[in-house]
Amino acid sequence: MKAVSVAPLLLLALLVSVHKTEKSFENHKEKNVSKQEALNESQLLTMQDTFSSQAEDLARRKKNEERGHQLYKMSNKILKHSKSKKEKEEAYQLLTEAADMGHLKAMEKLAAALLFGYHGPQNITAAVTLYETLAEKGSHKGQTLQALGFMFSYGIGMEYNQAKAIVYYTFGSLGGNLISQMILGYRYWVGINVPRNCEAALTNYRKVAYFIADKLEKNEEMPVEKVRLMEKSENLSSNNDFLDWDVHQYYKFLAERGDTQIQKAFYYFLKAAKAGNTHGMAFLGKLYRSVCELGSWSEKFLTAYFAYQDGNIDSSLIQYALLAEMGYEVAQSNSAFILESEQVKILSNDQMYPLALLLWNRAAAQGNAFARVKTGDYHFYGYGTKRDYVTAAIHYSLAVDHHIAQAMFNLAYMYEHGLGIPEDIHLAKRWYDLAAQTSPDASIPVFLARMKLEVKLLFSEMQLFKQFTSSWKMSKLDTVLRPHWDLFALIAK
Repeated sequence: MKAVSVAPLLLLALLVSVHKTEKSFENHKEKNVSKQEALNESQLLTMQDTFSSQAEDLARRKKNEERGHQLYKMSNKILKHSKSKKEKEEAYQLLTEAADMGHLKAMEKLAAALLFGYHGPQNITAAVTLYETLAEKGSHKGQTLQALGFMFSYGIGMEYNQAKAIVYYTFGSLGGNLISQMILGYRYWVGINVPRNCEAALTNYRKVAYFIADKLEKNEEMPVEKVRLMEKSENLSSNNDFLDWDVHQYYKFLAERGDTQIQKAFYYFLKAAKAGNTHGMAFLGKLYRSVCELGSWSEKFLTAYFAYQDGNIDSSLIQYALLAEMGYEVAQSNSAFILESEQVKILSNDQMYPLALLLWNRAAAQGNAFARVKTGDYHFYGYGTKRDYVTAAIHYSLAVDHHIAQAMFNLAYMYEHGLGIPEDIHLAKRWYDLAAQTSPDASIPVFLARMKLEVKLLFSEMQLFKQFTSSWKMSKLDTVLRPHWDLFALIAK
């Protein structure tokens, strides 16, 4: 039998194996290609769906923005030209719809309306929510930051936190918000929670003053009268604060006609301020501040007054409080007066008197003598602070310089009883008399106080006489008086 060669058989087997492997690889490759194609197709469909969804969202947002803008414009138009309550409520509803669609300006205006009680019911909680949402979205003119700073400053809807208030006011100012600049100007001028800094005050006031001056040149701004609630004035025209405008117009007239004294004074004060002179800065600060207070925000004096007259106490308080933050003394007094009335609902009871004291004190620092007496009262009775007779006496003494009868009477009472100052019956009588001379209304209270004082003095002298006679024996008295008995007898006759 002829032997069969093994090599060809092995080669054949190897070829068959390679063929099977190649076929298996090709099949596997085909399966992978099929899977990849399916995956690619799936990803493509997903991307198409995503792009389609994004396009739809973009189109929806654009449509909402356009609709929101239309509603916002319609709302503004109605508010500008209408006076009826029904139309204002309609405008308020349109504004709410625009805000719900994400329109930033509508959200800002709605937040302010909810905070101050414009066009509808006041809702501090909703206002806070809106302002926080706006802050997250980067609200455009710093108005949101100013509002948040204001709420932190008074603890309205927020914790009472002056440090946070300063931070928000600062960022609001950097964002170009004029009210924030006014507030910082006042705070640096007086030194409220910041170091006193005339230069920083001037910098902030100047930014606002340039803007207001431009408006005044175009007759786009007009000041409003400021009614003091404590005087219960019923006639707006009886108020004298309108004279501020007359003074402004007078100086403007002098400067425009070329009055060299006015121009030179301004020039030298400006030069002194630039050189770092504090007196020059102080003058320019007061000058810029007087211009700043003519801004359109002073219209809140009217809306706040009318809100108070209508019984919307919380709305009135919020409006006066913002003006008080900006440094308006009348607003500080009015805010404190409202807080004292105990009709406020948006603040807790333990917030009322401390805030009222803070505002009375700021008004007193600006020369309001009545506010100075109120500040003394708060320390005397311990309202919103610990009872402190010494501090009360200091405030009454400062008010006396303004010829305030109530301060004189209170100071007399403190001398009479030795409260915070040494007891002195003679000084007490003197201040009682001065109070009666200063104000006829004080005559009856002074008469009663003097009667009580005389009785007290009489009893004091009787007690002194009793002690004197009981401590001396008649024998000793006889020894003392014997050499002079004839003189005493003559006096008795």
